[in-house]
Amino acid sequence: MKTSEATTGPSRRAVSRLAAFRHAFAGWWHMLRTQPNAWIHSLVSVAVFILAAWLGLSTLEWAIIFLTVGFVWVAEFLNTAIEAVVDLASPNIHPLAKVGKDVGAAAVLVAALSAVLIGLLVLGPPLWARLF
Repeated sequence: MKTSEATTGPSRRAVSRLAAFRHAFAGWWHMLRTQPNAWIHSLVSVAVFILAAWLGLSTLEWAIIFLTVGFVWVAEFLNTAIEAVVDLASPNIHPLAKVGKDVGAAAVLVAALSAVLIGLLVLGPPLWARLF
């Protein structure tokens, strides 16, 4: 046993890059299986990508769309992780546990509202031009 393991327990790191990717995809699959909002984000993401392709966005506009969608997904992933850790650390109702969960949810809300505004700015003008 390594010295660090003797004081902190066995390492919980992935033993390979492949294992690290498997863990990451397991987390993504957990999100899709257990979080109804993940399905909403999935459907909206696909709709935005289809609309962006139909509108023939520029490379810079695609980059903005991908960053924005990624921002929302990261917020949702982090919120779910925070909720799981809070539930583990505080199985009983506690005011600080509520604060942690509420702030995590607020982060997702801010990301989603920002995405809507960015979507209107990036997709709105070419959509308007295409339709009218």
